[in-house]
Amino acid sequence: MIELKGVTKRFKTVTAVDSVDLTIKKGELFGLLGPNGAGKTTIIRMLTTLALPSSGQIIISGYDVKRELTQVKAQIGVVPQHMNVDNELTVWENLELHGRLYKMPKGKRLGRIEELLEFIEMTDRAHDPCGILSGGMKRRLMMARALLHEPKILFLDEPTVGLDAHSRHKIWNLIRKMNEMDLTVLLTTHYIEEAEMLCHRVALIDQGKLVKMGTPDELKMQVGKIVVEQICNGEVTYQFFSGREAAAEYAANLKGKVIIREANLEDVFVKLTKRKVGE
Repeated sequence: MIELKGVTKRFKTVTAVDSVDLTIKKGELFGLLGPNGAGKTTIIRMLTTLALPSSGQIIISGYDVKRELTQVKAQIGVVPQHMNVDNELTVWENLELHGRLYKMPKGKRLGRIEELLEFIEMTDRAHDPCGILSGGMKRRLMMARALLHEPKILFLDEPTVGLDAHSRHKIWNLIRKMNEMDLTVLLTTHYIEEAEMLCHRVALIDQGKLVKMGTPDELKMQVGKIVVEQICNGEVTYQFFSGREAAAEYAANLKGKVIIREANLEDVFVKLTKRKVGE
């Protein structure tokens, strides 16, 4: 469905994405996980035709992003990181405008708008101006707008950034529902819990490079299922073990505060890059 072959993106002297090879299957919910500045958004921009790779090839649904832009755009829906609804228009008018831009026939457009408003649970807000909506509602509207022309692939760039916990969980439920509709979803995130809760597979990205890829469980098993976290003299160190027995034996001789817990994707990232996702 999506294939990157040796994709590199340079901005003058800066290499934002460095020789990335990646294949995402049809119907997969795939995550790009990494800190701010890792290259996630640059990858999304190339996949959504907003930027062209400096070298390498990107294929989406069989179409080359460099040579077949029109065909690629028909296949994809995009929810950018920054809110970009028109606050002067109503919820309905935002969707109506998007449908007209995609030259959807009137009957299909109106039916699709009603269907999606119900899907995002905003039918009762259809005629409210977007300027009075909460951040979570605007994000849900952006998802509906991206789905209006019935794309096969949906790109979500940091879909829950800046949202409160309640709104974040609503967005997660929407993402799961969309994936159940056989939609291929690629999301970028620096939230560990988000990647673990939603994604079938995750690619860890750091400084433009693909560090490791697999299911959340596979990635955690590669470094160790159990973590011993030691806090001593203000410094935090981590050791990884395959089981609790070995971890407890190691921890018994440690000084300072010691925590034994299950590993998460943050631990995997730290073990592989010596950095935290939040840095």
